[in-house]
Amino acid sequence: MVRDSIETVLEALNPEKDRVEKEVEDHINQHPTLKRDEDLLKSIPGIGPIVSRCLLSVLRSRSFDKAQACATCSGLVPVVRESGSSVRGRAKLSKAGSGIVRAKLYMSAIVAIRYNPDARDLYQHLLKRGKPKMSAPGAVMKLVHICFAVLKHQKAYCPRVT
Repeated sequence: MVRDSIETVLEALNPEKDRVEKEVEDHINQHPTLKRDEDLLKSIPGIGPIVSRCLLSVLRSRSFDKAQACATCSGLVPVVRESGSSVRGRAKLSKAGSGIVRAKLYMSAIVAIRYNPDARDLYQHLLKRGKPKMSAPGAVMKLVHICFAVLKHQKAYCPRVT
């Protein structure tokens, strides 16, 4: 009974989801600068249509002077938990900003480690330096720096590592 109820709700929600996605696509297609920015973001291996649209909403929501400001806004900077002179454990991501953006960046970091030579090189470098295997993708999530640079310079991604 519960499963049938959930399936009924999903049948009602799926057309609405499709309609909203179509409206977002139409909006981007009607604005040449947004379309160009989306294409530039998708030139980065690991950044697909969903993540590119998510990052467009972040990167174009305000004017960032530096990539670090964007990473800070997205909660991708390490913070050390400390109180007075005591430091508790390792540094962790600040988790300020949208968890949805971080979740999408995490999944794109996992893909980028496999297909993006710069991300793969960073990941392997972090593992060699002793970074835990589960937290290294958190550092790779700073793909947002690459995204910022691509949009700032309006040039498609070109990997530094070959």
